[in-house]
Amino acid sequence: MRSVAQVVIAGAVVLGLAASARAQDQGRDQTGNRARDGSADSSSRDNATGDSDAAPYVPPAASKSVEVGDFYFIKKQYQGALSRYREAVQTDPDYAPAYLGLGKTYDKIGLKQKALTAYQKYLDLLPSEKQADEAKKVHVAIARLERSLKRSSARAGSSKQ
Repeated sequence: MRSVAQVVIAGAVVLGLAASARAQDQGRDQTGNRARDGSADSSSRDNATGDSDAAPYVPPAASKSVEVGDFYFIKKQYQGALSRYREAVQTDPDYAPAYLGLGKTYDKIGLKQKALTAYQKYLDLLPSEKQADEAKKVHVAIARLERSLKRSSARAGSSKQ
């Protein structure tokens, strides 16, 4: 069982990661200042003309993107979560937790086929039986999604006749 202090510290870490990610998305550093030259007008002019001296965006490690995605998922901000999980997959296509996050998020927003594909990819990438408990939950979700898709297909087929 976690102590209150552990929960508070974990929450603060996740909030810090989310704030850092939002700041990166907006081209700002963690203190809220405009990254690089400090001028919003200069960077937007540079980007418009293609003459930017600024370094290209380097995404964080896949594990950090998943952490931020998990934060958004818990807050029911599914588009933000989806963006971070996709970023994690682009950063490291073999990082299984990113596909788990994608599967859960697609499932929540009703994209069943995409959820099924992401869950299957997650299971393919599992490195060991260490994650068997989570895998059991994924197998249950896959079975539920497959049943739902079959019912939808059966209804669509019967309504055409």
